[in-house]
Amino acid sequence: MKGIDLLIPSMTIPSMTSSVEIGALTGWMLLLTAKHVVADFLLQNQWMAFGKDSKQGWALPLLTHCLIHFTLTTVLVMAIAPRFWFVGLIDFAAHVVIDRAKGYCVARFDVTSEHQWFWWLIGIDQALHHLTGFGLAILMAFNW
Repeated sequence: MKGIDLLIPSMTIPSMTSSVEIGALTGWMLLLTAKHVVADFLLQNQWMAFGKDSKQGWALPLLTHCLIHFTLTTVLVMAIAPRFWFVGLIDFAAHVVIDRAKGYCVARFDVTSEHQWFWWLIGIDQALHHLTGFGLAILMAFNW
């Protein structure tokens, strides 16, 4: 600890206290993560997966895929906490933006699964979706 104090003697760590319900945060995070796995990997077929990354005709596969996310999120939220009815709309909008951005990059730069950027794009896409879920979980847990 002395080494750190010598390097940055005047630095103080801000308080990390909050009034968020940890159980609610954890519960929403687990539910939204499970929902994401189901929607992205179990319910997304080849037409959606490849179609939303196409140069042309991407809109219908993308919207179909994002409507699956919207439906699952809305069903979960309405079953548990209907006052958060709008969360499905936020999840839908985030999926449209994130998946379209990835699809645009794949189509524009002819990225295939053999290309390193394909895996970078998949990783960034999934990270952004999980950060969206975390943000939604925080929103709902703070207002629990």
